[in-house]
Amino acid sequence: MKPRWLGLFAVVLVVMVSFTMLGFWQLSVARDHGRAEQVGSAPASMPVADVDRVLFTHAPFPPDGDGRRVTASGVYDWAGQVLVTPRVLRGVRGYWVVTPLVVRSSGARLAVVRGFVADPEQAVATAPDVNAEVTVSGSLTPGEAPTQNASGSDAPLPDGQLTSLDLATLVNRWPGVIYNAFIFATAEVPDVTSTVTPAVQRVPPPAASGGLSWRNTAYAFQWWAFALFAAYMWWKMVRDDYESGKATNVRAGSSDPR
Repeated sequence: MKPRWLGLFAVVLVVMVSFTMLGFWQLSVARDHGRAEQVGSAPASMPVADVDRVLFTHAPFPPDGDGRRVTASGVYDWAGQVLVTPRVLRGVRGYWVVTPLVVRSSGARLAVVRGFVADPEQAVATAPDVNAEVTVSGSLTPGEAPTQNASGSDAPLPDGQLTSLDLATLVNRWPGVIYNAFIFATAEVPDVTSTVTPAVQRVPPPAASGGLSWRNTAYAFQWWAFALFAAYMWWKMVRDDYESGKATNVRAGSSDPR
């Protein structure tokens, strides 16, 4: 290895590291742009609507409904409350508190994730006023798929507990008609939850997953291709120099009169 090639190799290394970092920077920009585009077109950016303008009984979940902000007015059916486990909030394992809301306009039940508790006893309603009407604001979500007991035990869960918010299961538990969706409650008027079950903590609605901006992603791959090309060119020049020197030695040897 000649000194000049070692010096050039150091330069190539700097170029490769720089191009690689530029590629990662473009990938980060691609994520940011993709997330911004997705948020701008997400149902969560649409105006808040009454639940009966978005959902219909005996109808499938609307294709643009996931994350849609809705309001619903009615009365909680405390007797139908269930707990969904295992769930985690801020690193703590526990339960979602799901209470059916009997919507005033339709009489159908809407599953409302009122919040999270670490202990099932914290979800027990303390002398609720069954006649109190409440207006719930929240983020709309389709039902979950049925799952097995995630605890690893074959023993059934206690009565009133579920392993997923499977609406098909709730159809058999709750009387009447239910909406083919549930909502993460973000607010209530009046704030019934803080009065009836003060230990219940609100569960933030799932955030929209970030997408990618394909233009910036392509730029990232271009920078990485440039880095590889720089390495290839250095290797090719070293190889050509070696082959040239080898050929010169062969010619010199063939012309030796000895």
